[in-house]
Parts: sequence; structure tokens; C-alpha cells
Amino acid sequence: MPEMPEVQGLVDFLRLKLLPPDAPAAVVDDVEVLSFSVLKTANVPLDLLAAGPVSGVERRGKFIVIAAGGANLVMHLAKAGWLRWSDGLKPGRLRPGKGPIALRVRFAADVDEKPGFDLTEAGTKKSLAAYVVKDPLEVPGIARLGPDALDVDQESFVRLVGSHSSQIKGLLRDQSVLAGIGNAYSDEILHAAHLSPFAIASKLGDDDVQRLFEAMRGTLEAAIAGASGRPAAELKDSKRKAMRVHGRTGQACPVCGDEVREVSFADSSLQYCPTCQTGGKLLADRRTSKFLK
Repeated sequence: MPEMPEVQGLVDFLRLKLLPPDAPAAVVDDVEVLSFSVLKTANVPLDLLAAGPVSGVERRGKFIVIAAGGANLVMHLAKAGWLRWSDGLKPGRLRPGKGPIALRVRFAADVDEKPGFDLTEAGTKKSLAAYVVKDPLEVPGIARLGPDALDVDQESFVRLVGSHSSQIKGLLRDQSVLAGIGNAYSDEILHAAHLSPFAIASKLGDDDVQRLFEAMRGTLEAAIAGASGRPAAELKDSKRKAMRVHGRTGQACPVCGDEVREVSFADSSLQYCPTCQTGGKLLADRRTSKFLK
């Protein structure tokens, strides 16, 4: 699932394409909906996006927001979605339901093959979402967002962690508490902080919370720097290569050499290093257990 660093990379890339510093802003030419499930709104017509030039591209948590014409196109890539840019999309309409493309946006140009992007989704579980709204806060997921993880100062972070009795990995992933962190970067942050994903947030000591705050900022800032300036097509591979434990089950931990282990859930999994994070103990591979006995 794309998280804050990759979404910020996509936003930076789109901003250069749609709001170039040395040329007029792009204008939406056409929005083509190819999957019935992708568009979550009906009150604002799609053609309102073409009523004027693009005026902004921003990130809200893990959402991409493009302000254009008299509306906002808000996109959430969910677990298996992606944004694929093309400098020249072939003319002609696509057939709905054929292939992974769920939504296509073309921008005006004096050529047949216009620039634009496709929202694609792999797999059968369709959770990719697009909204056309007057105000991004009309999107329920944005309205529920907590503060952006990189906007929280240390004092606020200490209060936040101390006020929650949930497991720390779940807390980091809760978008209503901290916006932008998902499954992958929560694994990476907890590894950097030497903390078990099952640790209870409110029971962490002062030193633990200090390490966690520094790990959160350091991990996210490094990932954003790594994504900066990369074309959209390179962001996924860049993310995978930078991971230390997430997605590396069975491989050696780059810090201590121990084997990276996994805990599997119904629709996701986490990875961790026993030596670095749990004092050598193996976490039970079920949601409600603390440790293997």
C-alpha cells in the first residue's frame, strides 16, 4: 500500500507535470471512469474539473488531492492501487471492465496523444477510491484524519502515545491518530526504535517513546527524500529496496543478522527482528497472543 513517502513522491511528480514553473497550468480535458466501484461520489459532475486550470496538488495523509476547475479530484490508492503517468495517452475510449485501469484523466494538449494518468488496481479486492468534491473535507477519510505524522512535535507525540492503550503498531497505523503511516513504515519505524509491534503504547517508558519519535521522523524523512524527484514508475521499487524488515521475511536483519520473522493476520502481515525488537522472543502468529510460550 502506498504510504506517506510514496504518496508525497507522486504529489511532487504531479505538481511538476500539472503546475510547471515555466508554463501555464494544465487543464483537465476528460475524465473516463472505467470501473463502477472506483468513483465514490455523484453530487459533483466530473466536467466541473475541466472548468478551469489545475490550481493545486497536495497530499492529505495518504490521499492525493488535485484542485482543478471548480472541484477537487481526491484519490486514495488503497492496498493495490497505483497512479501511472503517460506523456501521451492514445486517443479513443477504453472498454470498461477490461484490464486494471479504473480511471483515466487526460489533460488538454494540441496533439492527439494527450498527457494524463491512469489509476490502476491489481487483484480482485477493489478498494481503490476516487472522489469529485467541492471541498476535500467532504471525503469521509480526510475528515477523519488526525495530524500528519511529520507535523506532530515531540511533546504532542508523548501525550498521544501515553493516552492510548492499544498496541503500538496499530496506533501508528490509525489514520485518525496519525496520518500517513501504514503497514510497511510502521514495521520500519518499530524496527528502528527497537520496539515490539505488540507493545502497549501507554506502557512504554520515556526512553522508548523518545526513540519511537526519533525513529518515526527519521524513517519518514529519509523515505520522502528517497522518493523526491523520482518518476512515478520508479517509486514502488525504490520503496521495496529501502525496506529493512518489511517484506523481508526469512532474510537477515541488516542490523544484527538475525532472521526477520513474520506474523500473519487475515488480510495483512507484519515483519520484525526478534533480536532487535523482542529480546530474542518470537511473536505468536496470531493477533491476540503476546509471545510464544
